[in-house]
Amino acid sequence: MNKSIKTVNLTDYSSGLGCASKMQADYLQEVLSGMPISTNPNVLVGNNTSDDAAVYKLSDELAIVQTVDFFAPIVNDPYSFGQIAAANAISDIYAMGAKPIFALNVVAFPEKTLSQDVLKQILKGASDKAAEAGIDILGGHTVKDEEPKFGMTVSGIIHPDKIMNNANAQAGDVLILTKPLGTGIITTGMKKRKTPQDIEKRAIESMSLLNKTAADVVNQFPVNSCTDITGFGLLGHLSEMTMGSRVNAEVYYKQLPFIQGLFDLPIEDLIAGGTKHNKRFVENRVSYSKEFSELDKLIINDAQTSGGLLVSIPEKYAFDFINKCREKGLSQACIIGKIIEKGNGQINAKFQE
Repeated sequence: MNKSIKTVNLTDYSSGLGCASKMQADYLQEVLSGMPISTNPNVLVGNNTSDDAAVYKLSDELAIVQTVDFFAPIVNDPYSFGQIAAANAISDIYAMGAKPIFALNVVAFPEKTLSQDVLKQILKGASDKAAEAGIDILGGHTVKDEEPKFGMTVSGIIHPDKIMNNANAQAGDVLILTKPLGTGIITTGMKKRKTPQDIEKRAIESMSLLNKTAADVVNQFPVNSCTDITGFGLLGHLSEMTMGSRVNAEVYYKQLPFIQGLFDLPIEDLIAGGTKHNKRFVENRVSYSKEFSELDKLIINDAQTSGGLLVSIPEKYAFDFINKCREKGLSQACIIGKIIEKGNGQINAKFQE
């Protein structure tokens, strides 16, 4: 029996929520360890780093940027799911400093148990979000699956000299985050019916927000490195930056922005499996100050979906960068840490600066 859009709660069909359903980072690392690394000189960003998208040089003036991202429903409303999945996929293009130009849909859907209207609303949400980004969706691919999944491949363009990767952070930079954290905890609460509607609404608004505005600000400043925060959490993605850049960093827990209402939830009951994997994956690269409880450590590793940009920028530009973000409506953009020295990728998580 097909469930109609009026009766469906999409997270009932999810074994994992959003980017928290990514394969474990250490498992993926092991699987990919034997894959060949491209030596093509036109591959400007490839599989030799843990970057957000691939970049291929077409000419001295033009390179193509491409990414793919999809996941199972993270919210119950089909239209909102489509919006969030689209914003999340397009974000990788923004994180590279590029301009998105078009997308293709990736769909897995249980056509015998969910009505066509559910899929139509997912696609409508994605289409509206793509239009907001100024791009068209030009097709896609579908398969039948008992668990619905949706996402996109997104293509963009950039000048080869203007690529923004996650492996150029410099000692003395400060770290700025442009969106609040907490979506993994909140969406787990949605699935368990433990998240109040006002907190749910704020989380959906945050995840649906394109990183286009943040990327526009990034392009106005001499940013050294950039990535977006998704399934591997803040420390996981920062670790990719510090390892790739061969630097050490500090992060200040009390300066992190969180979605309003997060700490009103029964957080101990809402820690996703992906978050626990995140904490284990970075444990050899992160040292926590003595004030951290075990719960604090899980919160700072919360698996995010469609999170903000993490920017490494020279300190002298930091406050102008934040002010510009806030002028454009990114009210929770803030400094969360700094790059302290050249090193082997270690992160010191401090309770406060």
